[in-house]
Amino acid sequence: MIINTSKRLGTVQEYYFSRKLREIAQLNATGADIINLGVGSPDLHPADEVIAVLNTASQAALSAQYQSYKGVPELRFAFAKWYRERYQVDLNPDTEILPLMGSKEGIMHLSMAFLEPGDEVLVPNPGYPTYKAAARLAGAKVLEYPLSENGDWLPDMDFLQMFSLRRVKMMWLNYPNMPTGVPMDLERMKELVAFAKKEKILLCHDNPYSFILNPNPASILSIAGAKDVAVELNSLSKSHNMAGFRVGVLAGKQAYIDAVMRFKTNMDSGMYWPIQQAAIRALELGDDWYNDLNALYKKRRELVWAIFDRLDCTYAKNRVGMFVWAGIPDQYESAEVYSDRILKESRVFITPGSVFGSNGKRYLRISLTTGMDRLQTALERIKNGVTL
Repeated sequence: MIINTSKRLGTVQEYYFSRKLREIAQLNATGADIINLGVGSPDLHPADEVIAVLNTASQAALSAQYQSYKGVPELRFAFAKWYRERYQVDLNPDTEILPLMGSKEGIMHLSMAFLEPGDEVLVPNPGYPTYKAAARLAGAKVLEYPLSENGDWLPDMDFLQMFSLRRVKMMWLNYPNMPTGVPMDLERMKELVAFAKKEKILLCHDNPYSFILNPNPASILSIAGAKDVAVELNSLSKSHNMAGFRVGVLAGKQAYIDAVMRFKTNMDSGMYWPIQQAAIRALELGDDWYNDLNALYKKRRELVWAIFDRLDCTYAKNRVGMFVWAGIPDQYESAEVYSDRILKESRVFITPGSVFGSNGKRYLRISLTTGMDRLQTALERIKNGVTL
């Protein structure tokens, strides 16, 4: 290549699932028929009425024009109503809500809006890899804080105080947690809000899994005083089967929203109007939608537990979200080794926990986004193919 890439690109690698999906596609091209239990991309359809609204709106005059960077007012009001009804959080739709084209872009927007070289960011290990990548692309230094099974996968407040926090500007949180499935602990969140106020740190809470197999959806913004030091990302990708629609939201205090808005306006030209209309309808769906979705995921989870039982893995049944996290047998040196063996012997791909950090190296993660028939086939293949 004649032109060198930027130094900042050297701080990150291609996303693991991008590489792995390419590998699986190559195997499938040879007739391997790999069952992919790794990626958390919902296979289910959005609600029929959501698709109907999308189809109708796409025929409207001028529907394909550029849109407002803040989204149409009706969408912001729909998000505000959703937060009030589902999380008991009051938000001003004009100043405290910013629709996003997927919450993943919000991770980058927050990093670019608030971080600069010399700043430091607290990132969970294990955790979503994009938190690290966005911080590094913004020129900041990543400080990993450990999550462990012994600590119920929650931040250790004593450990956090061991850091030199003078340069720490941001801390990433994610509950219900991905990859471990631990639900939000409101008492620990209160401690973290107090910690952030004391140390002048922005808490960035990533909250896309709160409606999946979780009887108590919660927002960090429900904690008194949290808006002073916390923002929250949310998404319709998992809760409404709209991953490809790319509909997310950033919620928080106006000053934080305005800062991200300054960056965002230079990066895009607004969200497709019909998708905004579809999102409004999705946010209006009642309890039946969530109940039916979770009834299906519950059945799938039973099969996933059976798969992990056959693989001699250990897991907790009181977890939530759309993944099952399980410890591997002692005889395997790492989850990657075990995952590769399962792939080779049964043509089933299961994500190794090391993708999410060094503290995940002895764990596997299965997504609930595969249908019952394929999960049953995966179980049979593993029974017949993997020797323990």
